[in-house]
Amino acid sequence: MNQRFYSLDVFRGATVCLMIMVNNPGSWEHIFAPLDHAKWHGLTPTDLVFPFFLFAVGNALSFVMPRLQAGGDAVFWKKVLKRFLLIWGIGLFLTWWPFVKWTDHGLVGKPWEWVDDKGVHQGVRILGVLARIAICYFLASIAIYYLKPKKAFLLGLLVLLAYWALCFIYGEASDPYSMAGWFGNQVDKALLGMAHIYKGEKIPFDPEGIMSTFPAMVNVIFGYLVGDYIQKKGKNHEMLSGLFVAGIAMMITGFCWDMVFPINKKIWTSSYTIYTSGLATITIATMIYLIEFKNVKGALAKFFDVFGKNALFVFALSAFLPKGLALIRIGNGVNPWNWLYQKVLIHVPGDPKIGSFLYALCVITLMWAICYWMDKKKIYIKV
Repeated sequence: MNQRFYSLDVFRGATVCLMIMVNNPGSWEHIFAPLDHAKWHGLTPTDLVFPFFLFAVGNALSFVMPRLQAGGDAVFWKKVLKRFLLIWGIGLFLTWWPFVKWTDHGLVGKPWEWVDDKGVHQGVRILGVLARIAICYFLASIAIYYLKPKKAFLLGLLVLLAYWALCFIYGEASDPYSMAGWFGNQVDKALLGMAHIYKGEKIPFDPEGIMSTFPAMVNVIFGYLVGDYIQKKGKNHEMLSGLFVAGIAMMITGFCWDMVFPINKKIWTSSYTIYTSGLATITIATMIYLIEFKNVKGALAKFFDVFGKNALFVFALSAFLPKGLALIRIGNGVNPWNWLYQKVLIHVPGDPKIGSFLYALCVITLMWAICYWMDKKKIYIKV
């Protein structure tokens, strides 16, 4: 039964909206705790955004997969491989963009690799948010296409158990789940090279590293299974009850697993995958109840829906504009992108986090206006 679920569009749009908001504060030094990531173990509302988006990718895949299966292997591989390369390519473009940087000698080209003033090897980051989305979409699509839902589910569980075992066996014996002790660091250094690993933490550590991408892929599989279940059951209370039961069961499983394999976004632990998938399932069930059953389609739902219609495009745009406009120097660290914060919102009375948060809301408003205009013009950029 292939019915349209407006609530799934709203869910996807809300997730993209929150992704943009948490990535664009006025200052990274002034962020309200719920809008910042957990320092290590545990999670904040912000730590739900990425797994929710992967879950939404799986939801969307459940509507597309029947057409891919009907088209056969040639259609499947052409579609999936093209989308995988396109999303990863956009991600690599954005990490390299704007291809030049300011130095004491003016603008110079940004090479693939270089050595900074401190003698540290730097380079264009190969992985990242869009790269993880691309890889997770690619791997989950293959698993679902060839194994079908039940076996894909079992594969997902096997991946989570295997990842737990690898973390425990090959991590540092003193603390295998620490940033320095996580086994994935050595894999990233060997395969990506030190220059291309994220260095925003105190040590070279990539939060979108190679090994932690495998449990993240399971979020897509679970999202697909929920989307497939919703379509097959149709809009009825039995479907809704099933979602709530499954969501609660996954959350309880995640909490129990947390006792021995801590919930952690940065190394994407198996308990984190299960817990966030359960919470995403409950969130979708609640939205289905309110929007599909109670017909609550107010301004907030319409606001988020606009984001969902050009989800990956607007997310990429929100990264493209700040980095590009940062090249235009107005003076004293001010550029066209941060002018509003530096000249106006930074002076908002009270806690400096307020001005930083207001700036994030302004960014969201700008992105929404662009999406709204595109929607009115029927411009939909599908990646």
